Amino acid sequence: MLDAKLRPLIDPPLNRLGRALARAGVSANMLTFIGLALGLSGAAAIAFGELWLGLALIIANRLADGLDGAVARVQGPTPLGGYFDIVADFAFYVSVPLGFGVLSSGNTLPALVLTASFVLTGVSFLAFAVIAAERGDSTEAHGKKSFFYSTGLAEGTETILVFAAMCLFPSWFSAIAYGYAGLCLLTVFQRSALAISQFRD
Repeated sequence: MLDAKLRPLIDPPLNRLGRALARAGVSANMLTFIGLALGLSGAAAIAFGELWLGLALIIANRLADGLDGAVARVQGPTPLGGYFDIVADFAFYVSVPLGFGVLSSGNTLPALVLTASFVLTGVSFLAFAVIAAERGDSTEAHGKKSFFYSTGLAEGTETILVFAAMCLFPSWFSAIAYGYAGLCLLTVFQRSALAISQFRD
């Protein structure tokens, strides 16, 4: 919901840094895997109770994720890069609830519910992208991407804000997780309604 609105603010500095990294020989795929390592390390830190470190690594993951796209825009996006990027994103997203689930047995059920909602949201997102690609539909609301990015209530920005809230207020993990799982399910229904409208023919 917020991703497209933030793009005009975050893209200019990311693009400047991306051009510098590309000139230095850093590849987009390299940044994708560095970002994945940072994100998984953040989830591991959370599992061991190091929530501030986990939050710092989550933020670092998102910075690397933004920079891999900026470098790709300089070097030219590739299908393989797009594949690595989305797989790394979802691996990171599900790892954080897992980290909280390991941290405390009381977090297990809400962590499972949140992870399941992420899976459903991801399936709706990717299914929409596949069919949109087959139809030749395109959008750059989220910047130039390797495939169609459909807008939803729960997107990357909202997810990171939720992860930050979990790290800052761990005693509220269950309430935050259930609440965001509900928003993810609403996103699935929203995207399904958009698919009915757009793909009916």
